[in-house]
Amino acid sequence: RVGSATSLSSAIINTRLQELVKLFKERTEKVKEKLIDPDVTSDDESPVASPVKPAPAAALVPPPGGELEGDKPSGDDHYCEMLCCTFKCRPWLDRLKSYHFPSSIDPLTNLMYVLWLFFVVMAWNWNCWLIPVRWAFPYQTPANIHCWLLVDYLCDLIYLLDILIFQTRLQFVQGGDIITDKKAMKENYLRSQRFKMDVLCLLPLDFFYFKIGVNPLLRFPRCLKYMAFFEFNNRLEAILTKAYIYRVIRTTAYLLYSLHVNSCLYYWASAYEGLGSTTWVYDGEGNSYIRCYYWAVKTLITIGGLPDPKTLFEIVFQLLNYFTGVFAFSVMIGQMRDVVGAATAGQTYYRSCMDSTIKYMNFYKIPKTVQNRVKTWYEYTWHSQGMLDESELLVQLPDKMRLDIAIDVNYNIVSKVALFQGCDRQMIFDMLKRLRSVVYLPNDYVCKKGEIGREMYIIQAGQVQVLGGPDGKSVLVTLKAGSVFGEISLLAAGGGNRRTANVIAHGFANLFILEKKDLNEILVHYPESQKLLRKKAKKMLKNNNKPKDQKGGPGDSLIIPPKAETPKLFKAALAATGRMGGKGPLARLRWRLKELKAMQ
Repeated sequence: RVGSATSLSSAIINTRLQELVKLFKERTEKVKEKLIDPDVTSDDESPVASPVKPAPAAALVPPPGGELEGDKPSGDDHYCEMLCCTFKCRPWLDRLKSYHFPSSIDPLTNLMYVLWLFFVVMAWNWNCWLIPVRWAFPYQTPANIHCWLLVDYLCDLIYLLDILIFQTRLQFVQGGDIITDKKAMKENYLRSQRFKMDVLCLLPLDFFYFKIGVNPLLRFPRCLKYMAFFEFNNRLEAILTKAYIYRVIRTTAYLLYSLHVNSCLYYWASAYEGLGSTTWVYDGEGNSYIRCYYWAVKTLITIGGLPDPKTLFEIVFQLLNYFTGVFAFSVMIGQMRDVVGAATAGQTYYRSCMDSTIKYMNFYKIPKTVQNRVKTWYEYTWHSQGMLDESELLVQLPDKMRLDIAIDVNYNIVSKVALFQGCDRQMIFDMLKRLRSVVYLPNDYVCKKGEIGREMYIIQAGQVQVLGGPDGKSVLVTLKAGSVFGEISLLAAGGGNRRTANVIAHGFANLFILEKKDLNEILVHYPESQKLLRKKAKKMLKNNNKPKDQKGGPGDSLIIPPKAETPKLFKAALAATGRMGGKGPLARLRWRLKELKAMQ
């Protein structure tokens, strides 16, 4: 009994000593980490509250009709069927009634205002194009006068709505502040030059119809609303992705309108001299507008082959036509050249850069294989990005706008990097502005084994392959868009920043690069994030350097697991017992430990 009680007490003492030693070890490690990094926090995650199970809902008893009342659409609900789906849809009349017109309108970004300007410009074009036609040609007759007047007064209504509803609600900037007050916006419009021109273009000269008849020239002031046309051009070009196409169409319309006005003047001059009275005037045969327009084209473009004018009136009219045609046509050609030149400015810059590079390579007799790779890089970079260097495009923008663009383009990728999770958000924003885009050709080495790592790579588009194996050519893994590699090299020190494998581009690859010096410049202002990054880098580097035989896989489980190491404090007690030559329970326990070590 005494022996069994002694062995039991020895086992209890041994277990307790092991627990105490384990607790001492954990506390020592925590104190050591606290001394090294005072800001470190525990890696343990806070416990997540277990989800509360919802109470079971009472079973619904169907009515005698056999269908639940909740399954039936109520009389007030409106349903719309599309393909195989049925969904609720509010009637358009209810949506129209619930719509509230905005109290203020931003003229720079509001698309509804751009749409309204489109209708205003359409009404302005109706007056500009058709007033000369109705004045010169006999197209306005008593039989169709009501149709002309209906469209005229519809355009006048659009003008009036623009003055009363839209122009008095436009925001403006005063002293750096955006003014949205109703009274201030109205006063600003009433004091502007725009208001004076809008009132002038709506002069009620139509009352003279009762005295001299319906003369289209009385509506000429309607053409003075040209400020709306130029404002519409500016707003539309700001929202179009290819604004140069609209500029070409607009310049062509200028030329067509000048020919249109000249054709109207030619018919008026022919009618003044008498149709068919001379060989120079219009003879009255065929479609009058088409034939006069043809004469105007030949005159303004100075093609020649026209009949000679006979009377003094015809000679003066023809001279004025020639002078106006030369001036107008030269202006149109110059404006068209500017529009096309601005549209192809990027292509011209790309071609000049490529020509200069080819000239340089030919001068130094660079091998053809290298020259072909350089040409391929130019071609792919231009067609994939539309530019050779993205930084040149953003250099003129303010720092805040560059940050906004960088966040939209790169933040989703960088925020997923494990190394940067938990860091200061502003530090990541500063880092986004330092990212540099690089294009790699197929089979280009992104990094080589053994070289010093000074960059981190983020794959924007394409794929890269990590090579390894005995020959260094076996594909270990293929990384796709959104993957990150080389992040440990940014913070590793003491030889730990050497590349451990070769990485090549599999096809064309667009990568973002963050250099080590840029990150160090950023971390100077964020000491807490710097400590966190160093801690994470040490852990990642420690895991990567751990020998493979120590990383037991799931299939390496031992039949008899190894015994836990004897605590140092307990070893010291056993050694003291052996030196004293004791024969008690501790001596027997010491002898048993020796046997276990021999068996292991």
